[in-house]
Amino acid sequence: MGYEIVLIDSAEKDRLIGAVDRSKLYEVRSEIYGCCIKLLTDSNAVKHRFSENFFFASQSIRSHGRLFVLHDDAFPENAVRYDSLSKTAFLYNMTYYGWVKSIALGLSGDILEDGHGIASCHGACLDRNGEGFAIVGMSGAGKTTQTYGFLLDPTVRAIADDWFFFRIFGDEVLAYSSEKNFYIRADLAAAWPEFAPLLQKADYDAEGRAVVDLRWAIGKGRIFPLTTLRRLLILTPDAEGVRRLSTEEALFILETNSYFNPHLLVKSGYKAGIRQQYYRSLLERVEVTLVGRKGTPAETLAVLHEIING
Repeated sequence: MGYEIVLIDSAEKDRLIGAVDRSKLYEVRSEIYGCCIKLLTDSNAVKHRFSENFFFASQSIRSHGRLFVLHDDAFPENAVRYDSLSKTAFLYNMTYYGWVKSIALGLSGDILEDGHGIASCHGACLDRNGEGFAIVGMSGAGKTTQTYGFLLDPTVRAIADDWFFFRIFGDEVLAYSSEKNFYIRADLAAAWPEFAPLLQKADYDAEGRAVVDLRWAIGKGRIFPLTTLRRLLILTPDAEGVRRLSTEEALFILETNSYFNPHLLVKSGYKAGIRQQYYRSLLERVEVTLVGRKGTPAETLAVLHEIING
């Protein structure tokens, strides 16, 4: 992790807000699965990327959560302060936009899991012929690479490439998208040259990433807002072969690895309990498979296709 989250109380939140010159800030209201998140930032680049990344929300809607992204020499690089009561986050001197957007998603997740029975999953979600499947794993496991490999198949639709929300309805799990446009790496074409034309249009940041409209590459009809989740694939570079997991085995792996999500803002005992409840309900309703990464991206993709094809 490149940043540390420090929880603060409402008095400290008020003090930090009081130190901000609001006249010099850009404001953007975005909708993240029903939550209005207000960005306040002194960076035009952050404002632009955030606006491209998430769906627009009416400026007349009161925010559910606020995200201050600021430069302030009084703080170290990548400093995060969060008041969970007012759902207000302060991000100081952030060096990577990817953390800004992930903290915005974490903020939405904090709101949704407390009062709405909706959980977050840090992973990709796709749909094939009306059945959804998710890919999760540690950073570097290759889940993003495999996600875009799947999208070379015209029968596969994208729900999310990095973060989705899910909720339980009876025996079904519905998974929902989180972002309007996706934040992708410049080296994606090294694994899948078919995406080179999309990448040539992108405006890259210093980290070699850009927010892009995937519809340019795969078509508007292949970006879906939700799917019924049937399978969960846990991708790992540390195991070999393919193995079905029981609910308890899968839950142990997820809990041990903090659900593969380094952007959870609050990790209290209460939060641990409700997350365990959400994920146990998920795992009881889907087929879970542990998949060892194999050779080249294309070789791993072939293994994953076999699983999805039954």
